[in-house]
Amino acid sequence: MEAASVPAARSTAPGQAVRNFIAKYGLIVVLLIMPVVFAIQDITSETDNLSRLGNNLVAGVSNGAIWALVAIGYTLVYGIVELINFAHGEVFMIGSFVAAGFLATIGLTQDTGTGLLIVGLLITLPVAMLGSGLLNTMIERVAYRPLRSAPKLAPLITAVGFSFILQNVGLLWRGGSQQGIPDLIRSQHELINISGVQISNGDILAVCVTIPLLLAMTTFIGQSRLGKAMRATAQDPDAARLMGINVDTTISLTFLIGGMLAGAGGLIYALYQTTIWYFQGFTAGLVAFTAAVMGGIGNIRGAVLGGFIIGFIQQMSDNRIGAEWTPAIVFVYLILIMVFKPSGLLGEETREAG
Repeated sequence: MEAASVPAARSTAPGQAVRNFIAKYGLIVVLLIMPVVFAIQDITSETDNLSRLGNNLVAGVSNGAIWALVAIGYTLVYGIVELINFAHGEVFMIGSFVAAGFLATIGLTQDTGTGLLIVGLLITLPVAMLGSGLLNTMIERVAYRPLRSAPKLAPLITAVGFSFILQNVGLLWRGGSQQGIPDLIRSQHELINISGVQISNGDILAVCVTIPLLLAMTTFIGQSRLGKAMRATAQDPDAARLMGINVDTTISLTFLIGGMLAGAGGLIYALYQTTIWYFQGFTAGLVAFTAAVMGGIGNIRGAVLGGFIIGFIQQMSDNRIGAEWTPAIVFVYLILIMVFKPSGLLGEETREAG
């Protein structure tokens, strides 16, 4: 008998090796391009330290916290009804307006003492959240629920229509120009300085509001009975209905939670930026939707990650390249991420994705 021949191991072609490397590490390289390049610039510059990059990252955390709160609303709604709620950015805008109006109503000013200011903000936060949450629930009940069995284009156009309606509500409410509100927390006042990296009051506010809300939301969705109903409805609405789950109530609850988080983001935005206007929701909605897609639509952790990544990109671009280039750079990053991982950084969590 002839001995069985053992096929010789084929050497990997150089081109294939490059493609394998790009597929495995390309996404990491894409995400690290800007911070690494700017870190090298800082080290080789006259300052010879990374404090500038550190300040960019701190500001990125603050902005990213706002985008994360708004992005979660997009991803929650899409995950459960597979609808892009284009009116969600305007719900965020209304949250800012409600917060600013309520702060003025209860008489908080820059001269208000710290204790009364904290109490006032703790009261204003649930008011803004409730206002935005109820508005979002109303939109679902009036505009989306009757179209639930209609072709997908119908609720999509309806969402765009509600976006314009709420923009005009904001225009009538506050006028067409940007309006300043009192800098109650002295948002840019330096609170901590670590080797040149400044942490301001606004940075602390953004983190101290966002983190507890995210923890509370993830705990509610993961452990409560209503949260389990939301996850079951997202996976299979018909099966959930057969198991006794009220699907309509569950979907309304999802819109309520998404709207409440947008309202919290609206309050942070108003206090951090100290300016509000009727068009802020369009920009915020576009950025937050981009964050949701970047992280993986339907994936809550992905929406949070995408929000913080965009916050970092925006701050580095604004500070070092120019604010006029920032939107283009954000979308270049989105395109590159979609090329390397079409389902987003952490993967989609939709019925089609499994």
